[in-house]
Amino acid sequence: METSLRNGRRATFAFFLLNGFLMGMWIVHIPVVEQRTGIGHAELGRLLLLLGAGAFLGMRVAGPLTDRLGARAVLPASAALCGAAVVLPGLAGGAPALGAALLLLGIGNGTLDVSMNAHAVEVERGYGRPLMSAFHAAFSVGGVFAALAGALVLDRGWSPAAVLGATAAVSLVVTAGATRLLLPRAPADTPCSPAETDRAGGGPVTGGPVTDAPAARGPVATARRTASPRRIRILAALAFLLMLCEGVANDWSTPHLRDVLGAPAGTAALAYGAFATAMTAGRMLADRVSGRLGPAAVLRGGSAVAAAGLALAALAPNVPVALAGWAVLGAGLSGCVPQLFSAAGHADPAAAGANVARVAGLGYLGMLAGPAVIGPLTHLVPLGPALLLPVALCLVVCAASGILTDGRPSRTA
Repeated sequence: METSLRNGRRATFAFFLLNGFLMGMWIVHIPVVEQRTGIGHAELGRLLLLLGAGAFLGMRVAGPLTDRLGARAVLPASAALCGAAVVLPGLAGGAPALGAALLLLGIGNGTLDVSMNAHAVEVERGYGRPLMSAFHAAFSVGGVFAALAGALVLDRGWSPAAVLGATAAVSLVVTAGATRLLLPRAPADTPCSPAETDRAGGGPVTGGPVTDAPAARGPVATARRTASPRRIRILAALAFLLMLCEGVANDWSTPHLRDVLGAPAGTAALAYGAFATAMTAGRMLADRVSGRLGPAAVLRGGSAVAAAGLALAALAPNVPVALAGWAVLGAGLSGCVPQLFSAAGHADPAAAGANVARVAGLGYLGMLAGPAVIGPLTHLVPLGPALLLPVALCLVVCAASGILTDGRPSRTA
């Protein structure tokens, strides 16, 4: 396997890890920044919408830009923008400044999200086997590092401006180092022969051979045979549903244990911890499952397991059962969204960035919508039964998993 492809894989891991670390460092500083700027919870909630709006805008811009200039050009610039912007909330002295800072941070995060996923698609195409879940696991690990580092500096009373400034400096160093390892721009407009299409990705981006390919029908090959706008819309809709469920877990797992089951605050926090830990572990294993059984099996089985886990949590009679349910939900969701991103990126190599942006953008809106949907619903029914709505959404994804095709992808020599 050629050195440049290995280096491209290392660089992709580095950028996913960096993205998770940057956003995690912002998240752990939210209470401190809120106190420093003198705003309340309600105003903070409104300002956080600017973060989401910026991310969506960044995704929409980064997709076509990546297709035009290549991930090698857009990814480092996006990482530098996101890294530089992370310091801005720590410098904000009031609500207007914080809003502008969050908008810029969202734009940086959105462009980085799309460009790094587009580069991940190029690396995956070169390897001819699933890698996307492992890259997304690196994002989760970056968030864990941020939580640990944030806890350390917050205990010592360091100012958010100093910590986030140091974070920005580290990110620029990582960006400079990882940029040298990125893949050269692939000739996306080169047409594929029928034989290449059947080889699960047409060989590595760098030109190396693909072996044992005649029987391959993995995510690379199947997606490239179908590049219709309708397919991309369906992939985006499924991402919306799945990430809505992830957003529900992010915001409602802890309140569920505290308010429904009466758990103490420390114990209630374990609900999100169980979900996040299981999701990270599942992403580390999902590529192997996808390589053996195919992406549709991961999507079908994962969404079914997620539905079962969330149903278990929603109907749990006690805290241990609820914790198990949230963990099962994380394990089930872990490999699903990466399959959709991978399929979108491979659907048309010449429009990989734009297609990833469409799927990621709608998925991101789903993550924002999750908490907003459950909140009003709790005015009609208790929180436990309200959580059965995302259970139904997981079952919809399970039923629609045929949009992907099972098969075993090829591997590079």
